[in-house]
Amino acid sequence: MADRMSKAEFIALIAMMFATIAFSIDSMLPALPEIGQELSPDAVNRAQLILTSFVLGMGIGTFFTGPLSDAFGRKPVIYGGAALYILASAVALFSSSLELVLAARVAQGLGAAGPRVVAMAVVRDLYAGRQMARIVSIAMLIFTLVPAVAPLLGAGVIALVGWRGIFLSFILFSTIVVLWMGLRLPESLTVENRRPFRGPLLADAVRQMFAHPTVRLSIMVQTLCMGTLFTMLTMVQPVYDVIHDRAESFPFWFALVALMSGSASLLNAALVVRLGMRRMVTWSLGAQIVFTACMIASGWVEMSPDARFGLFVAWQTAVFFMAGTTLGNLNAIAMEPMGHIAGMAASVIGAVATVLAAAIAAPVGLLFDGSMAPLTTGILLMCGLGFALMLHMGRIEERVIA
Repeated sequence: MADRMSKAEFIALIAMMFATIAFSIDSMLPALPEIGQELSPDAVNRAQLILTSFVLGMGIGTFFTGPLSDAFGRKPVIYGGAALYILASAVALFSSSLELVLAARVAQGLGAAGPRVVAMAVVRDLYAGRQMARIVSIAMLIFTLVPAVAPLLGAGVIALVGWRGIFLSFILFSTIVVLWMGLRLPESLTVENRRPFRGPLLADAVRQMFAHPTVRLSIMVQTLCMGTLFTMLTMVQPVYDVIHDRAESFPFWFALVALMSGSASLLNAALVVRLGMRRMVTWSLGAQIVFTACMIASGWVEMSPDARFGLFVAWQTAVFFMAGTTLGNLNAIAMEPMGHIAGMAASVIGAVATVLAAAIAAPVGLLFDGSMAPLTTGILLMCGLGFALMLHMGRIEERVIA
């Protein structure tokens, strides 16, 4: 690879592949009101399903893309995923019903799982140890900028050509990434290192993981934490628009929140070695319970509209921040006992948690009634249950040590 692509170019390409997911979700946020009014005027809140339908497809795709790339090579799976992503984007672009857009978004999520999941496998193929960790860290640092700018890009596209233009930008984005990869990046998995795709192995990995109590609990808590994040994402635009009347400035506030909450990974890196993964997750969930309870209690306190809006922005930042201090640690907790099936386990963990989180967030998001109650109550319940499960995990670990 070295004679064809520099390390800096490789990192930029991997970051672009990582960014497919965030760009596909966050850039849609400013479009939800217009899509709801045009395609579902009798129930505009159903437009939120455009987010969770994509996440559902991505979660399902995560089951298969890793093992498929082990069997057929990295580039063919990325090509196939990109082709499906582009085709689904084209279908959504010309759709005349919300149902067809939602079906296209599920297919789009299936396709996006290819570049996102396989990109990490490419890094593992070409680098190891600290070099691999450094490359992934830099790529993820670039990736954290995408959620900050995606709603702004989406709003700009809507202003120029309308909401359908966002799907055109997806086609352009994916085409650039796949052409860049095809022309510049050689296949990283040689034929002799490929492993056949076997359904029974995947089923056995699922059985092993759910038979292990710590792994099972960590997947459940990861599902709840991702559900919290997805619930916030599905409702955040209506909250800005309907409750706080700040639809026009929403992309800028979202960018500010995304940039501030991006520092969570830095804090986690500084503390996790000293405190441990389980304690970091438990404390983060406990803190979020307190923050959310305060947010609910503030509804009975008289304050100016600006102060109430500032409180919501602070709470939104805390929710995004919690994702940065929990999801990576929970994934590491689940992976630790599964070293003998690490690749398969990574696919299963990501798929199960993502699919179940989407299944939780979608109905909670549809409960939005012009008040904060569905959002705050849903997040409080998810964090409370996650906190209880983490305490149970601690008791299990204590019994094992004893």
